[in-house]
Amino acid sequence: MTERAWVSLPDLASRRFGGSVVWADDETFAERENLITPAAPEFRPSTFGHKGQVYDGWETRRRREPGDDHAVIRLGMSGRVRGVVVDTAFFTGNYPPACTVSACAATGYPSPEELQAAAWDVLVEHAELRGDSRNLFDVPGPLARRRYTHLRLTIHPDGGVARLRAHGEPVADPALLDLTAMDLAALENGGHIVGCSNMFYSTPSNLLAPGQAIVMGEGWETARRRDGGNDWVVVALAAAGVVRFAELDTTHFKGNAPGWATLTGCDTTSGNLEDPEAWFSLLPRTRLQPDTRHRFPLTDTRETTHVRLDIHPDGGMARLRLHGALTAAGQADFRARFTESSAK
Repeated sequence: MTERAWVSLPDLASRRFGGSVVWADDETFAERENLITPAAPEFRPSTFGHKGQVYDGWETRRRREPGDDHAVIRLGMSGRVRGVVVDTAFFTGNYPPACTVSACAATGYPSPEELQAAAWDVLVEHAELRGDSRNLFDVPGPLARRRYTHLRLTIHPDGGVARLRAHGEPVADPALLDLTAMDLAALENGGHIVGCSNMFYSTPSNLLAPGQAIVMGEGWETARRRDGGNDWVVVALAAAGVVRFAELDTTHFKGNAPGWATLTGCDTTSGNLEDPEAWFSLLPRTRLQPDTRHRFPLTDTRETTHVRLDIHPDGGMARLRLHGALTAAGQADFRARFTESSAK
């Protein structure tokens, strides 16, 4: 099966972003929490525990009565789900023949019992599954434009699933943020990557992920340059704003941290990303240290919709934070995105 474009979008369900499997009706052979582990599934043949062969996934018992098995996932980042991956890696004689994936938009922090009574939309309806495979499903157009907070995976009737991925676009609730003091680049707030020079070792979207990087692989790292140039990445902010403070974090990058960095801004409401004259300096060429969280105050108060990070000449960075305030127009756009994606 060919890859879809949406697989490059963040996995909204991932535990790396705060996702949780809040309930499952059965997990006799393998724990439900494995469904949202960020790492790829693994398998060690002839590794037996008290419940049989150890599987890196969620596996239920063999049903001897009518019915299906279910697991409910709270998304780490609420948002629009563009596509779902139901990965049955290493489940060969014990994978479910079919699955259904549903989603709901809940407010607050509902219990599993309260979620049972929620209104659920069906994103993937009783679809056939292949064993030991990444099964990819597109979410239909109208549903792909709605914001969701939870998913429900139903397997027909039982068996094992290694991972559930829900790729999409985060949509933050403006009621839970101070729009005058926030991370304008944060993935969970709607910031996203629109271009980069190189992502040989890891995706630049990692720069915008919540929390601190635990290992080097959770950052962005480029190949070694031999041409005298430098690497760069362009970030679309959550909405138009003024960036007041930048954090360039090289944590875990020791022999491969960039030597220097610059930040430039562009306001696409009055300029074009392709026009060099539309870009203005936010942070001049500044020396960086390995394995360090660098914090820099910025003094330019011009409205900005995009920020370009240039690293010199190459290397890796764990996180990029761009703290500031949304403009009046930016706040209106930010709220409209939430309202439009919440409408039925």
